[in-house]
Amino acid sequence: MKSIFPIIDSLNSYSSEWLKNDLFAGLVVGVMLIPQGMAYAMIAGLPPIYGLYTAIIPTIVYALIGSSRHVSVGPVAMDSLILVAGASAFATEGTMDYIIVVAALTLLIGAIQMGMGVLKLGFIANFLSKPVILGFTFAAAVIISIKQLKYLLGIQLVNVDGIFDEFLFYILNLDQVHLPTLWIALGSLFLLVVGKKLISKFPASLLVVLVGMGISYLFQLDNVGVSLVGYMPSGLPEFSIPEIESLPWSEFLPLAVTLALMGFVELYSIGQRLQSKHKAEYEINANQELVGLGMANVIGSFFRTFPATASFSRSAVNESSGAKTTIASMIAALIVILALLFLMPVFQYLPHAVLGAIIFIAVLGLIDIKLAKSLWNTDRYDFVMLLSSFLGTLILGIEWGIGFGILISLLVLIYKTSAPHMAVLGRVSGTNFFRNLDRFDEAIDEPSVSILRFDARLFFANVGSLKSKVERLVKEKPTMKKFILDSQSIIDIDSSGIDGVEDIVNLLDERGIEFHMVSIIGPVRDKLFKTGLIDKVGRENIHDCIEDALSDQVDKPKLVYQTNVK
Repeated sequence: MKSIFPIIDSLNSYSSEWLKNDLFAGLVVGVMLIPQGMAYAMIAGLPPIYGLYTAIIPTIVYALIGSSRHVSVGPVAMDSLILVAGASAFATEGTMDYIIVVAALTLLIGAIQMGMGVLKLGFIANFLSKPVILGFTFAAAVIISIKQLKYLLGIQLVNVDGIFDEFLFYILNLDQVHLPTLWIALGSLFLLVVGKKLISKFPASLLVVLVGMGISYLFQLDNVGVSLVGYMPSGLPEFSIPEIESLPWSEFLPLAVTLALMGFVELYSIGQRLQSKHKAEYEINANQELVGLGMANVIGSFFRTFPATASFSRSAVNESSGAKTTIASMIAALIVILALLFLMPVFQYLPHAVLGAIIFIAVLGLIDIKLAKSLWNTDRYDFVMLLSSFLGTLILGIEWGIGFGILISLLVLIYKTSAPHMAVLGRVSGTNFFRNLDRFDEAIDEPSVSILRFDARLFFANVGSLKSKVERLVKEKPTMKKFILDSQSIIDIDSSGIDGVEDIVNLLDERGIEFHMVSIIGPVRDKLFKTGLIDKVGRENIHDCIEDALSDQVDKPKLVYQTNVK
């Protein structure tokens, strides 16, 4: 049972001290969930009440099944944006048809995630590179921010197509700004920024909600044209079987797969980051996370929730507030339940501008300029992937952006594997050490010898690069009499690599140049024997180290030829 419900393991060693920690963390996260849930439902094109539903059911289910003790599952901004970008093609936002479509999508997303977990496909997360996810996240933050301007400025959109048109529309129609709405928005933004610094222990978003509702009620802001949330039904979500019979499942599938993968990647990456601080307490399991998240979405779909995953901000607050187990998440869900039962009449006075401000500040925190600069300074390829994913998402749209980013990352991977690092080595004066001639001034390039270290698996995609490099070295050094291939970094070799080495042996033989291989690891030695290349190269030309190759050592230890080939 522990493998299915990891919470049992937590409860076996539960203590009263842990309960105090979980209670405090749950209270803090719970009061965060209320405004965030309502705000993120708006992003998803749903009435705010559905954000509270999504803050309850998936949160409780994941708390029972998930392997992370600190992750806070529920509505998040980025997935909400992907959802509305895809689901709005099937129904008009905010309508009952749209709600039905979203519930069906949530069911499909959860089923995909559960299926991946059962089939142990959690390793797929490793194929989504961090720069691609970051670029997509940055673009999503920009898109979400622009989409909040209608709530912050009080401007009604007319005939816009795409995020660039929408932004341009606001710039050209600033004279239509609704001033009372703008003042509410600016005041909310100010409180969110300043309140977070002055009252770090109290969620600034809840403070803004309370102040916004109070001002709205006292001054009757709806009478001056400020848009309010309005009536929201009290009570818990009702059980309802998703209507799936007449829906276009084949058209749903690309969107569902994207959201399923994104949700899992967010959950697992956040979970890993937090678990690294508590390595002695528990382990996070990728496949269990898929099952837990999938089950949370499947069960949630029967209560009209939209796709849920981990929130970085809430999870970080949960961990920093001292949460010990997923009991904290259950307490957070209980806070939302109490709000649904007793506080809904109060929330009708909440201005949309307040929720828009909460979203605006939250998503701007996703843009990490320092990290982008770090990638530029440390790895330009990663920066290109980030930039490509960012621009691709802005230009092609949220639903295609991550696919474009993944394509770019694959192209970069292909390029890197086809052009691996190679170093021409020389002896460091007065020693038996051999170093890269381009890096070490003390390394000496002998006229009669070329030493090349190949730093990659040797296979069909890069064997041409090795052959071309050898050909250039032969042309650049007509006095060469001996060529040494340092093979210590060649972790594997395929049939194309074998043929390539044979071609190099023939090329050098035609020019009267000896070919030697040194530091060959076991699996590669096995293939040299299996294919007969060992005889083509000549056993006398296989050495333990570069120094032996230079001295033409005759009496070699058996280790040089050790192989598992019988």
